[in-house]
Amino acid sequence: MIYSRRELSVLLSSFLAVPQAHTGSPDLASQCYPFDSLTVKTNPETHNQARAVLDGVTHTGLPIELHITTLAPGQMPHPAHQHVHEEMIMLQEGTLEVTIRGESIRIGPGSVAYVRSNEPHGWRNIGTGPAQYFVLAVGKDTA
Repeated sequence: MIYSRRELSVLLSSFLAVPQAHTGSPDLASQCYPFDSLTVKTNPETHNQARAVLDGVTHTGLPIELHITTLAPGQMPHPAHQHVHEEMIMLQEGTLEVTIRGESIRIGPGSVAYVRSNEPHGWRNIGTGPAQYFVLAVGKDTA
């Protein structure tokens, strides 16, 4: 199908006039996040650490959030749960037991776990040292 310049300008104007979904989070800009510059929150009871990296939306309006967690041996970040957004866990150091839909698997450094929307999941550090991993949450928390 071939469009004239006039038809293309009308189509483009119409597209730009359509309101885009936005979560209220800031649009993400290109940026580097040096590990040493991230604010560390330490749980005084468990000694687990969390570092927020980014939280916003892409140019398409897709919400994403990334954080880094360091779990002490035997610890979980929180009880098993489920939510609407998808999640990817990327293990950098240590050993985790990841449970998704009641099935558990042991993963080591360099491993990745992906959790679909609304699937029950959780993980625990089953190693003798700290486990450090990245969590990338993708999508909205509402259906």
